[in-house]
Amino acid sequence: MKAFDIHSEPQEISAFLSGLGWLEDGESVREVSRAGEGNMNVVLRLATTGRSLILKQSRPYVQKYPDIPAPLGRIRTEYRFYREVQGAGIQDHLPAIYGFHEPSHLLLMEDLGKAEDMTFLYRTRQPDAETLQALAGALARIHACTLPADYPDNLELRQLNHQHIFVLPFREDNGFSLDDVQPGLAALAAPYLNDQALIRNITELGERYLSEGDTLLHGDYYPGSWLQADGKAYIIDPEFSFAGFPEFDLGVMAAHLVMATNDPDAWRRVLDLYPNPADPQLTGRVAGTEILRRLIGLAQLPLERSLDEKRNLLETARKLVLYGN
Repeated sequence: MKAFDIHSEPQEISAFLSGLGWLEDGESVREVSRAGEGNMNVVLRLATTGRSLILKQSRPYVQKYPDIPAPLGRIRTEYRFYREVQGAGIQDHLPAIYGFHEPSHLLLMEDLGKAEDMTFLYRTRQPDAETLQALAGALARIHACTLPADYPDNLELRQLNHQHIFVLPFREDNGFSLDDVQPGLAALAAPYLNDQALIRNITELGERYLSEGDTLLHGDYYPGSWLQADGKAYIIDPEFSFAGFPEFDLGVMAAHLVMATNDPDAWRRVLDLYPNPADPQLTGRVAGTEILRRLIGLAQLPLERSLDEKRNLLETARKLVLYGN
């Protein structure tokens, strides 16, 4: 596999991309820079003689946490997702795809320019109603896509994600110090680690997550996978995509709306905006699990909240997991 990173020479990348037929006649890469954080993959911005491109490459580990192994094939899943939603009527919300090279686990796509990921919502606490409607509508169209029989099951990545959503946050011996995140958070989390009814419901939900479904999912539908540029919302990073149940995507989206706004009832807005059929209780249970794992698990958010605010969010999450409302 030909690996590229921030230290790769522009000439080297130019030669490789030209060999794949991905550059136009006379086009060459002039500058290589990092494009965003790139939690899972290497993500580079390529300034060429005529345009700006995004080059994405997977590694056999999580880019942000190199000690965590991750399947190389996740980039293929991302490519397949973009391919399958071509006719869904959401092209205005997706980057254009210019090339995919499976042997090198490379994906070349449109650079959306000065786009900002929507994690700013945790700071502003005020999601735009029109943007939420666009994101919920786009999600409904994704879920309505016909799933081909050979769509990747993405099981390896799902198994990794399963551990971080449904298992590790609820184990005392997970090696993660919550007090390093915020003093007092470990004591706040302790009752939830010993709540057997809560753990039982989360375990059952995790089993469903690992089972095969019949709906095309994005798989990680939260503000870090949404970009805003020129007043438009874009959807990126579908590497966690798989065939599952629609309430998983909905519940994740709903959870982050609750955390962003501190409104325990905000999750219902997602159901109100989503035009397809969905199970409210299942959506609520997913939302509760996602809130819990984001507050007391490894995958922390840029969420500046007091311990009292987190206490309220954790209790909201517990009720959602147990009762679905």
